[in-house]
Amino acid sequence: MVTQSLLWQSEQQSSDFAELCNALYERELRILATNEIASVAGLQGRIKSLPHYVKSAAHALLSADTPLDLDIQNASWSAKQTVTMPSTNQLLDYQGNVIAWYKAQQLAHGLVVPIATENSIILDCIDRVDAEKQRFRTNVYGWFYLTESDNKRAEKTKVTAFNLLKPTKKVMTAACAGHCWQNSRKVQPVIPSLRELLLSCSINWRNFKQPIATNN
Repeated sequence: MVTQSLLWQSEQQSSDFAELCNALYERELRILATNEIASVAGLQGRIKSLPHYVKSAAHALLSADTPLDLDIQNASWSAKQTVTMPSTNQLLDYQGNVIAWYKAQQLAHGLVVPIATENSIILDCIDRVDAEKQRFRTNVYGWFYLTESDNKRAEKTKVTAFNLLKPTKKVMTAACAGHCWQNSRKVQPVIPSLRELLLSCSINWRNFKQPIATNN
């Protein structure tokens, strides 16, 4: 028997799902309208796949096991922002703090990892592990090395400034909520991409060492 309470919860979830989908559609269509697309076929392909990714993201956001607050209207996570970028202390001893953490793990495909840029922290995930050469590759930012000599060599060839970070609650919260800093001051958060929103729902908050499957 369906109780009144369960019926209300179902209606509320349906309403939240619809509102999330609407917000995600509006955002993604705005991006498609402003970005340069190489071909009509490319644009058609992205539009065709949009319903799948939007619905997957909405489902994942509603079912995610996370300490963050979900902003239904903006289809994003919200959390209190720290005064300074939480990557600062980690980067003071990159090899001993960050790289040592990754070397101690049995790295798995699909593990969500944080990447520090100049003003924010974004999410990426591991798509290849090369144990022989002590390195792993993330989907967007490429290879990261777990040996000091290779790290120094890689730093010289980097065109953009970004650094791998150790996942902590503060770091992952900042990435999920789109927190930004400029000149050591907090600035307006940005909305993470649809891909990053999906990754945020794959974070295992109880154990950052292991990936968790999304409920798509």
